[in-house]
Amino acid sequence: MIDAALYGGESPAVILTYAWDRLLIDPVPGPRGPANFTGLRPLTHSVQAVPADAKPIAPAGSTLPRLAAELPHTFALIDPHHGAEGMTRQLEELVEHLAPTSIDLLDVGGDILAQGDEPTLRSPLGDALTLAACCQVNAPVRLLVAGPGLDGELPAEDLHDRFGPLALTLTARHVEPIASVLEWHPSEATAMLAATTRGVRGLCEMMDAGLPVPLTDEGPTVHEVDLDEALNRNELARAVLATESLEEAEQHSREICGYSEIDYERNKAAWLDSQPEQKLDPDAVLHQLDQFEAEARGRGVTHTTFRRITEALGLNGTQRQDLRALLINSRPEQYAAPLWQIQPKPE
Repeated sequence: MIDAALYGGESPAVILTYAWDRLLIDPVPGPRGPANFTGLRPLTHSVQAVPADAKPIAPAGSTLPRLAAELPHTFALIDPHHGAEGMTRQLEELVEHLAPTSIDLLDVGGDILAQGDEPTLRSPLGDALTLAACCQVNAPVRLLVAGPGLDGELPAEDLHDRFGPLALTLTARHVEPIASVLEWHPSEATAMLAATTRGVRGLCEMMDAGLPVPLTDEGPTVHEVDLDEALNRNELARAVLATESLEEAEQHSREICGYSEIDYERNKAAWLDSQPEQKLDPDAVLHQLDQFEAEARGRGVTHTTFRRITEALGLNGTQRQDLRALLINSRPEQYAAPLWQIQPKPE
């Protein structure tokens, strides 16, 4: 979406990204590496592309092959298992191989601009590793932050003094080329970015913790940020600059932030394994939804994500699409694509 808005979408981009779909899609904690897939295609010595016919090796899951099938871009796999040094190698090989006209590091929400000690910060490790790698590659990299605050980590108002110039403001026409992807892809931050671009405003509840995220006129904006300033601010990114393994980077996160997000995923995965699977009974689900919405209204919530509903109703990630279809078919007037609208209390 950002590539088309910035560059017209005439030629496909190469998108270097994590296979880190969290537990809703992938029951295995942490990011996946090349060993977790079949059918990858070598781009360079250290970089593998994820084509449409690639498959994650069970029990791992990944959205990347389907994204590759539905979008024109090349999806290349970030492998963080050799730390920031390994990721820097990957970037340098890609730059040499592709000779790109531009390199953008994109973060949705802005948690890449954290210091590391913010109490609302939840997932700093992937951002810190990427920032550290981009700052070491011998090529100009532009840091972009889309949708300030939409990841539910740092409030948008805390980010204003960290932004450089406004790069662009997204409009509804920028969403349309990826509209079909938003019907199934689980990214909550991207869903809220698209929704605000389409004019949705209010307060959205997201994630298992029910984090409240304001949907405002700032949502569709994309800002440039000075890369070196971001590194100087981000203590975790500076600490992982010379790391050669993911375990080493994790330990820095525990020391600086007080936790590792992969530890959280490990604990949650163990808890999920111990839970009995709930049957998706339509009448029971709609009754539970009524209760959830009544409580959400009391918290001032106007919208929520399908991930949030799935987890709030005690269902698992494999049932999310069936739940989504049930709700949209039952109450289509509440579908504020790709979010779910909480109806105001009847008079």
